[in-house]
This record gives sequence, structure tokens and C-alpha cells, in this order.
Amino acid sequence: MRASPRQQWTALDRAPGARPRVIVVGAGIGGLSTGCYAQMSGMESRVFEKHVLPGGCCTAWSRDGYVFDYCIEWLIGTAPGNDAHRVWRELGALDGKTIRNFDVFNTVVAEDGRSVSFYNDPDRLERHLLDLAPADARLIRSFCRDLRRFADVDLFPFLKPTPLLSLREKARTVRTVVPLLNLLRRTAGTPMAAFAERFQDPLLRRALPFIFFQDHEGFPLLPYLFNMAGAHRLNAGFPQGGSLGLARSVEERYTSLGGRIDYRARVERILVEGDRAVGVELRGGERHYADHVVAACDGATTLDRLLGGRHSSPRADQLFQSMLRTSHLVYPGVVSVFVGLRGDVPADTPHSTTHLLSDADSARLPGVLQKSLVVQLRSRFSDGLAPPGGSVIHCTYFSDYASWKALRAGDRRAYWALKRHTADFVREFLDRRHPGLAERVDVIDVATPVTTERYTGNLHGSILAWKSFTDADDPLQALIDKDRMRLPGLAGLSLVGQWFTGGGLIRVASGGRFAVQYLCQELGLPFRAWESTGRDAWHPGKLGRLPQLDQSTR
Repeated sequence: MRASPRQQWTALDRAPGARPRVIVVGAGIGGLSTGCYAQMSGMESRVFEKHVLPGGCCTAWSRDGYVFDYCIEWLIGTAPGNDAHRVWRELGALDGKTIRNFDVFNTVVAEDGRSVSFYNDPDRLERHLLDLAPADARLIRSFCRDLRRFADVDLFPFLKPTPLLSLREKARTVRTVVPLLNLLRRTAGTPMAAFAERFQDPLLRRALPFIFFQDHEGFPLLPYLFNMAGAHRLNAGFPQGGSLGLARSVEERYTSLGGRIDYRARVERILVEGDRAVGVELRGGERHYADHVVAACDGATTLDRLLGGRHSSPRADQLFQSMLRTSHLVYPGVVSVFVGLRGDVPADTPHSTTHLLSDADSARLPGVLQKSLVVQLRSRFSDGLAPPGGSVIHCTYFSDYASWKALRAGDRRAYWALKRHTADFVREFLDRRHPGLAERVDVIDVATPVTTERYTGNLHGSILAWKSFTDADDPLQALIDKDRMRLPGLAGLSLVGQWFTGGGLIRVASGGRFAVQYLCQELGLPFRAWESTGRDAWHPGKLGRLPQLDQSTR
């Protein structure tokens, strides 16, 4: 084996007085967050990442001068005065950035051209919906009344896991929750699908589940109200620089704290001696040792490959052996079609639109699961995503992973042909709505669920792992609160990332905070965190060198 230019962590035992060493597997937001909090709390950490970029699924790539931003549609915590914002400030994620906020969360357009705009302002939303469907006045007023009541709801524990809350903190939480208990119970217990079915107007009946762009099947009213209310308070905006910009900012924060990231460093297995994780082995056989290992990568990869299937727990088995086979508990993959365009579409075009597709269009769109196509004008979200005079459109739909995987494995040419067919459909679909657009297309790039899995390691290309408000909630929360993000019986290993903390960037970021708090308690170290003081204005150059992906390989 050739000598590696990497700094070697070869000592199995820590020297007396030395800082505890922590190895993090994966430079996604969860891994970077873990590294930041470990550094702030006096540990020495390093992150091993197989890719050339940070962020995991929170990423972007470039083709022909266009930047295709993959992940963020809205980010909880963009306004001051709440726990989520504090986490992002501690991680430096918003340093020097402007935030783009929209008046409308999403617009839904039916096949017949009728449309509904879901305004974040409850008063404006109520007027708009009453104009569209006066016969549904009672239900409309009920929904908007609840939306107003959610204006001051900020209940999610992003700063500290429940077992570490003091009695005073628990009492404060109880005082906050009790006045809202009936509202929370009712909205958490009312499925959006059932609520929508009560509407007489056919457009509203179909459109309401698509407020979050795709239909998050099984969701109750609560998350819709919570996020729309957050957007109305400017607390669910889009940060300048987008997805990769967020990851780059956290990467910069981590390295400024003294952390180290090794890119192109694929971890092949977690080293275990007796009943303790002691380090990692990289591809090629290189070994590094630490006092603690944090797996911040795909959940199934951690359990099956990195640990060789030899270490688990009842809750991990429940999630990854039983529930993983139940498709309605896991988010599907997404097909993303990016369009690099000379010029733009008319200024009055909504920034985000879900088009409900006809049967004929659905039949032409490969692997579509919900007969819908989301069209977002990404250049309206942030600057720097297109060359001067150009713009980027991002079209997405939930899709079946298995068919794309089987096709790519069995007939690569057919796989490429189906991607070209998808690109052709999107080009023609957009041209129907904006005549002449097809002639101004510079580039179209198609990423399938298989693309996501290959580049991020995320099982089946799932974008958010476990669906919330399902049977997966209880074992997942128990893994955080009772197992303390560990596998009982295996010391020296923590579990971070969307498969172990729940999906969504703020939950993943706070998961890194939780893991370090648990570790500090174990090591007898004080947990420390403070806000970043970085104030340099964000600019597109901060994205760094982007991979120029060849569409034929993906």
C-alpha cells in the first residue's frame, strides 16, 4: 500500500492530557454539524468524505456555466428569535447572506388551467380561497384561523435532546405547550387528505395536499400550518447561495474552528475491538483511530457495510429490517430535470408551481408516482445560478427507484434513452406554457433516484428518509432519546444523519448538536456553542470549484 499524504491518526490510545479525538464519517450537514460542535466543545475531530464536495444531498453541480441547486426549497430558521436560527448561526450557515422570502408558498395548476396560490399571509389566503370557492367558506375560514394561531408556535427542540433538559427547561416547555394542546392534537390528528376531501371545489380538493410541492402522503394538517406560518414570519426563506452554499458555509465554519476534512476518502468499515468502535478503515486499507466514531452517512450503509451487519439494536432492527421494507414509511426518490435557459420566463410567472398532469402527460413521464410535476424558477431563489442573461428552471417529481435501478443495471443505453425522453417531455411541457422557450434551452440535465444514490450513498435515492407522522416516528424518537443516538452494546459510536434523526436540514443539523451533547456528558466535558462572527458578504465564488458532471455517466 502506498503511503498516504493524509495526516495519520494511527495511535490507538490517547496520550494523557490530549484532546479526545472524534472521527466523523460523511461531510453532509449532519457530519459537518457534529464536527463543528465537537470542535467548539474542545475535541479534535476530522471528517472523512468519499465525494469531492460537502453537503451530501444538500448540494449543487454545474454544466455549461449553469449551477443546478439540488436540495433546499425552504429552510426553517432563516429569521432571528428561534432555536433553529440559533443553530444555523452557530454553524455559520447564514453568514453574510441575504434571505429570499416569497409571499406564496406554492401555486397549484390543474389540467384545465384553474390555479390556486397558497399565500403565507392567512388574511390574503382566506380572501383568495373564498373568491375561488365560496361554497367552502366554513372550511377555508377554519384552515386560515388555524394558520393564524400557528404564528407563534415554536415548539421543536432543536437545541437539546429531551433527556438532557433541566427541570426548569421541561417546565418552560410544558407552560408553552399546554395552551396549544388542543390545537396541536387536532391538527396532528387530522390527515390532510381527509381534510381536503371535505371540500366541494374540485381544485381545492386536489390541490391542498400539494402545498409542499409534492403530496407528502399521510401528513396531517400540522406541518402545513407550521411551515406556512413560518414562511409568513420570514422564518422559512431561501438563503443566498442555496444548498451547496449552505454546505460550504458550514464547511468554512468547521475548518475555521480547527476541524479537518479529508475528501476522496471513502470509509470501508468501522473498526471494532471487543464491544467498542475504535476507528475506521479507508478504501486501500489505511486505518485511523479515535476515541469516538460518528457515522453521519446512510443508515443502511452504516449497519450493513461499515459494521458488517454484526452490530445493531432492537430499535435499529425495527427501522432497518422491518420498516424499511414498507414503502409508505420511506420517502421515494425524486427525478430532477434542470433546464439552463437563455433569458427568462415572464416576470408574473410564480416562482414555484405544481402542475397536476393529465392522464396522457402522466403516461409519458417515466416513473411518475403522483401525476404531478413541480416547476421552480430557481434563478428567482438566489443569484449566481446562471450566466448573465440566463436562468435556471428546476422540474421535479416523485419517482419509482426500482425501475430506474433495474434499467441502469440491465441496459445502460436504454437508461440514457429514458433520461433523454424525460428531458424531451419537460422541454415540450414548458414550451406549451411559454411558447418559444424550447428554442432558448442551452442545456437540460436529468438526475434520477439512482443518480442520488450513486453520488450521495443515500439508500434508493430517498430524499428525506423516514416519513414523518408514521409508525417510524416512535422508534426513531426512542433511538434519539432512549438509546442516545447509539447502538446499545457497542460503545464509541454515535449515529447521525437523516436516517437516525429524521429528515429535513434543521433536524439533521440539530442531530449533530445532540450527539455531541451526549458525548460531552459521557466524557465529562462541558458542551460549548457560540454563534459564528463571520460577516463577509456571500458571493458565488464561495461555491468553489464545482464538478462538471457528464450526463452520460449518471
